[in-house]
Amino acid sequence: MHRRSLLPILAATALPVSASAQAAWVPDRPVRIIAPFAAGGAADILARILAEEMSPLLGQQIVVENRTGAGGAVGTESVVRARPDGLTLLLASQATHGIVPNIVRLNFDPATGTTPIANLAGVPGVIVVNPELPIRNVAEFAAYVRARPGELSYGSAGVGSSTHMSMALLLHMAGLDVAHIPYRGTALAMPDLIAGRIIGMAETITSGLPAIRDGRVRAIGVSTPQRLAVLPDVAPVAESVPGYDVLNWYGLVGPAGLPAEVVTTLHGHMQTLLARPAFVERLASQGAQPLPMSTADFAAYVARDRQQWADLVRATGMQVQ
Repeated sequence: MHRRSLLPILAATALPVSASAQAAWVPDRPVRIIAPFAAGGAADILARILAEEMSPLLGQQIVVENRTGAGGAVGTESVVRARPDGLTLLLASQATHGIVPNIVRLNFDPATGTTPIANLAGVPGVIVVNPELPIRNVAEFAAYVRARPGELSYGSAGVGSSTHMSMALLLHMAGLDVAHIPYRGTALAMPDLIAGRIIGMAETITSGLPAIRDGRVRAIGVSTPQRLAVLPDVAPVAESVPGYDVLNWYGLVGPAGLPAEVVTTLHGHMQTLLARPAFVERLASQGAQPLPMSTADFAAYVARDRQQWADLVRATGMQVQ
């Protein structure tokens, strides 16, 4: 599974920065961005950064609302059912549009139930464990698990979340057996990890950095083939499990049928932000990499991501819930 093949940074195809100045749509009420995962996670953090930075461009307040559950499906459905007036948006992700549709029986399809607007950023993942364990890298993690068959479990942000599937992919590729315990967000799993009730979990860099930096958990591998500037001493998982490569994406979508002028306005504002060094630096401080691209390229990108996670589900025989 080569996740990097999904992630060309298509800056050349993005709308010009001046597009936002030509926008025709101006909301007359506050705009909501639904973050479909718990507070403190990557989706929540990035949604709040985007809301704060875009609000002055839009000329209207943007508020973030957390609607959690079912690997992001609860929040996603609330946007699918919303009026297509631009006032209710979703910070979509690999989980909501790529993974969950492959492993959860939904009464809606995010591909047809939402309108792509713009990709925002890619966020690398990191594997973390309890720092009291004698595990400092992925090879030692594998040895520890193999010595304790059927005894260990790992946490995630919920069934179908990117943290669930990132870990499932690692275990599949390494031939390891660890039970999955879903939580309603990795922030809720963190206390059990710190207490030693679960062995570890896959986290996004964005939400995992605070606990890593203060020593509450230990990072043993990053999900990208290259080391990361924010964790220079942590080796890529691929050094122990060749071919492992996962980058979580986050982007803005609205309900199906969103008017073209709304899409153009919001896309233009996002390209304006992604061209600002201060905004890019703010993303980088959270371990996020900007991913500007045209709306059409964003839609195609999401479709490819969904197909590759479908391939993993078939390869592992994972049960649809």
